[in-house]
Amino acid sequence: MKVSLLSLILILFLKCNSEIQENFSLKIDSPNKKIKINDSINLNVINKNNIEIDSIHFFLNEMKIDQTYTLKNISTGENKIKVIVYQNKQETILNQKIIIFSKNPPKLYSYKIINEFPHDQQAYTQGLEFDGDELYESTGLNGKSSLRKISFENGEIKKNVPLNQSYFGEGLTIINNKIIQLTWKSKIGFVYDKITMDLKSSFQYKESAEGWGLCNDGEFLYKSDGTNKIWKLDPNSYQEISYIEVYTNKSKLNKLNELEWVNGDIYANTYQFKKDVVVIINPVNGSVKGVVDFSGLKNKVNQHPNLNVLNGIAFSKKRNSFFITGKNWNKIFEVLIFEK
Repeated sequence: MKVSLLSLILILFLKCNSEIQENFSLKIDSPNKKIKINDSINLNVINKNNIEIDSIHFFLNEMKIDQTYTLKNISTGENKIKVIVYQNKQETILNQKIIIFSKNPPKLYSYKIINEFPHDQQAYTQGLEFDGDELYESTGLNGKSSLRKISFENGEIKKNVPLNQSYFGEGLTIINNKIIQLTWKSKIGFVYDKITMDLKSSFQYKESAEGWGLCNDGEFLYKSDGTNKIWKLDPNSYQEISYIEVYTNKSKLNKLNELEWVNGDIYANTYQFKKDVVVIINPVNGSVKGVVDFSGLKNKVNQHPNLNVLNGIAFSKKRNSFFITGKNWNKIFEVLIFEK
C-alpha cells in the first residue's frame, strides 16, 4: 500500500503533536470539592518531563485570567478552562470543563392558603399567567390542548382556543400584547393576539430540546426545555439567545417546568420531583435561591384517577399573591409564600 508524502507528513505531525500534548496536564485546585461561585481557583500546569516553558496563558470561557482567579460574575453549570503553553516556538492547548455550583444553599419557604377557587378538573394545566385582572391558561395532552382565558373567581372559561390534536400544549406567557404558547415535542410555538386570541404566527425552536415552561421579564422571554437549562429568547423572533444552567450548592436541577417571573426572579415548577416544590432561580447566573415546599396542597383537591402533579403558578401583582394549581386539579389556591 502506497502512502503519499502529504499523508506521511500529517501522520508525523499528529504523532509529534500528541507527544507534546502528553508532556503537560492541568490541575485545578479549589477550596471546595464542588467548585462554587466566588471560590478562588488555582490553575497548575503539570510539566511531566521538565520541558523548558516560555510562557503560559490561562482562559475561562475564552476570557484571559490570572493563574489564581476568583469566580465572580460567572454562571453555574459547565464552564470551560483553556490553557496555552508556549515552548520552543510551539504551543500546547489544554482544555478542561468545570462544573460550578451555587455558593449558598437555597432558602426554604412554605405557604399559607388565603383563598380557594374552582378550576376545571379536565384541564391538564401547563401554563398559567395573569395579565392585569385576566388569567390565561395553557392546557396539554394531544387532542385536549388549548389556550384559555378563565375567571379565577368562579372557574368560568371565558374563551377557549383548541389546538390541533397533533399538538401537545405547554407553557405560555404574555408580552407586547401577544400571547406566546409552546408545544412539547413538535418544536413549534404559537403567537396569538392578546385581545382576540386569534392565532397570528408561529416559530420553530432551534437550540432548545423541547417546549416546557415560559415567562418574561417585560423585555425577554425565558423558556425551559425539560433539562436544567433555561433559555433566553428574543422578544421578536422568539429564537434562543443564550441559556443558564440551574444548580443548587449540591446538584443540578433537571425537568424544570412551568415558569413565572416575579420581582426579578424566575419561579419554576419541578416535574416529577420527590415533593411538590417550586424553585426560585437567579436568572443571571442560574443559582437556586430558594425552594418553596407545597407539600399537602395536592391532598386538598378532589382525588381521582387522572389527578396529576402540581403545575401552574401565576403571580397577581394587583393582589400581591400567588395562584397555584395542578394538572387535573379542581381548585386554584391563592397563597402567600413565607420563609421558614
